Amino acid sequence: MARKIRKGAEEAEVDMTPMLDIVFIMLIFFIVTATFVNERGLDVTRPDSDEPPPKSKAVTILVSISSSGIISMEGRDIDIRAVRANVERLIAENPDASVVVQADPESESNLLVGVMDQARLAGASGVSIAELQ
Repeated sequence: MARKIRKGAEEAEVDMTPMLDIVFIMLIFFIVTATFVNERGLDVTRPDSDEPPPKSKAVTILVSISSSGIISMEGRDIDIRAVRANVERLIAENPDASVVVQADPESESNLLVGVMDQARLAGASGVSIAELQ
């Protein structure tokens, strides 16, 4: 007995509808069960009036770094190891003093970080960076 082979037999097809249903159900499940992180903001205390705050007699300790790496305070050149002692002395005279480090854009960043670290070790409450002009 000979078997007949059909020409143009139907090819097997995969129905994608159930898979899409499962994907959408999983998507809805993950959206519903996801925990959303509430980002915390900063509490800003705004002044009650539009008047500027009274001028305080805050002293600023100025440390400058030149492009060649020379550190100077109070008009004289110093070594990075002397920054801490000088800042401690000036903070002892004015406890509310803040330190401003003026660095030339061409100066080395590790020298700037070293000066800032020395100022913080000396007990300076505020250390700021400014560009040397």
